[in-house]
Amino acid sequence: MQNHGNAAGNVDHHARDVGAQVFDRRVHDLNLTGDKNDAVPERQPRIDPVLGTTVHVVGGRQARPNLPDNRSTSQCPFCVGGLEAPEPYDTRWFVNRWPAMDGDRCEVILYSPDHDASFASLGVDGIARVIDLWAERTEALGARPDVDFVLVFENRGASIGATISHPHGQIYAYDHVPGRSGRLLGENGWTPTADDRLAFAGNDTMVAAVPHAPVYPVAVTIAPRERVGRLAELDSRGRRDLADMLADVLTRLDRLHDAAIPYMLWVNQRPFASGFDDAWLHIEIVSPWRAANLPRYIAAAEVGAGEYFNPVVPEELAAKLNSLGD
Repeated sequence: MQNHGNAAGNVDHHARDVGAQVFDRRVHDLNLTGDKNDAVPERQPRIDPVLGTTVHVVGGRQARPNLPDNRSTSQCPFCVGGLEAPEPYDTRWFVNRWPAMDGDRCEVILYSPDHDASFASLGVDGIARVIDLWAERTEALGARPDVDFVLVFENRGASIGATISHPHGQIYAYDHVPGRSGRLLGENGWTPTADDRLAFAGNDTMVAAVPHAPVYPVAVTIAPRERVGRLAELDSRGRRDLADMLADVLTRLDRLHDAAIPYMLWVNQRPFASGFDDAWLHIEIVSPWRAANLPRYIAAAEVGAGEYFNPVVPEELAAKLNSLGD
C-alpha cells in the first residue's frame, strides 16, 4: 500500500519545537534581526520601486541545514527514522521548517526513502507516485483562499543550491501569480513548439522539446500534446506517460555529459486565480552546464541588460538529446 506520509499526522512536534529553538539561537548568534528597536521582519517580500522586481528577503534561511553531499543516512533528516521521516514511507510531504514564505506555504516532497536514488532512477512507477503527490498537494494548497498559484520544483545538485542530497523536491504556494508564471500561463501564453528540429522525444500523450530561445545552455520542456491545465486533470494514462517522459528525459540529460547533471526543474500549471483558462501545463528543466562540470555563468552584461548570450545552439542540443535515446 502506498504511504504518503504527511505533516498533519506524523511530524514529531517535540522535534519541531527543538528545531525552532535551535533556529532562534542561530538567528541571535548571526545577528540577523538587528537591534530590537529596529527589527527587520524575518521574511519580507519587497518590490524594487523602479524595475518592479519582487524579492523575498528571507534572512532566517541562512541558518538552515546544509548537507548537499551527505553520504551517511544516519545524518539525513529525510531517511526513514530521520527528523522529517519518523515512519516508513513511499512518498512523503511535510511543511518546510525553513520556509521562504510565512503561513505554511512551503512544503517538502520526498520522492523515495532510498537515500542514493535520483528522480530518474525511480523508474516510471516511482515517478508516477511522485506525480500523484504533486497533484494532490497542488490541489490541497490551491483550495486555500489565500493561495493563487502553486509552484512544484526540484533543485538537483549542490552547485544548483540543493542543501540535502536525498531525492526530494519542494512546493511553494503564492498569494499572487508571479510575473513570469502569469505570462507563460495567461492569454497568448506558452504552447508546445511546432518546430520539429526542437522536439526530441515523445510518447502517445507527451512531447519533449528544447525551447526556441533558452537562457540556459541545457533547457527542455515536457508537455501534454493536448491542452491540460494542471496535473490533477491528467488521467492515469496521462500521468504514467508523463512519468515515462520524465524518466526518459532525465536519463538523456545525464548521458549528455556522462555525468549526473545538476538541474532545476519546475512545473508550470494553471493558477487558481481567475483569467487563466488557456493555461497549458508544462515542465521546464534547465542546467547551467555547457560541458561536463563546466557551468555557464550568467555574466554582467546579461544581468545588467536583461538579454542573454547562450553558447549552445538549441537545434544542436535537440539533435544530441534525440541521439541519446534508447
